[in-house]
Amino acid sequence: MVHREDGSIWFSDPGYGSLLDYEGTKADTGSPQPYRKEAVYRIDAQTGEVDKVADEPYKPNGLCFSPDFSILYVADTGATHYSEAEKIIWAYDVDGKTLKNPRTFTDMTLDDKAGLADGIDCDEDGNIWSSAGWVGDGYDGVHIFAPNGDRIGQIRLPEICSNLCFGGSKGNRLFMTASQSLYAVYVLTHGAHVMGA
Repeated sequence: MVHREDGSIWFSDPGYGSLLDYEGTKADTGSPQPYRKEAVYRIDAQTGEVDKVADEPYKPNGLCFSPDFSILYVADTGATHYSEAEKIIWAYDVDGKTLKNPRTFTDMTLDDKAGLADGIDCDEDGNIWSSAGWVGDGYDGVHIFAPNGDRIGQIRLPEICSNLCFGGSKGNRLFMTASQSLYAVYVLTHGAHVMGA
């Protein structure tokens, strides 16, 4: 994600590329953390300097900013490899080049079942749209959360949803990648950070 005020790039490194040959080259270290602690990083647009800004999530994955860039949300997929990891989305206050006040934004539990949030995006009203999966029928798809963390909607898909983003000429089309398919649907909102929307 690019921060609009300074052009800095914020990204996560959950380490999956080193765990299997499927996404990268497997590191035979016997650890779910083969090289370094999984973390969120920031690249300074002026200097190119890379700084670690958060390492509370076990495996930080999808991330997005609130509409005003004051909050960074981070999906934690650590439960894939760490039994103590919670299936949550984190929230951080953005303070210039740093993050403060790490907290749980929402829990992915629905009807006593919890899958994982993966890719996430924010709409113009501050709602967080999260890919969701690894539970099955009635859960897999997209879960929508209000700015206070309450689940306010769902788009059910017949397969696991891994990622999503707003796009289209007006920023009101939600694109969803799933196990073997690409889905798209027009929604009654717009992506918070869609260029040209």
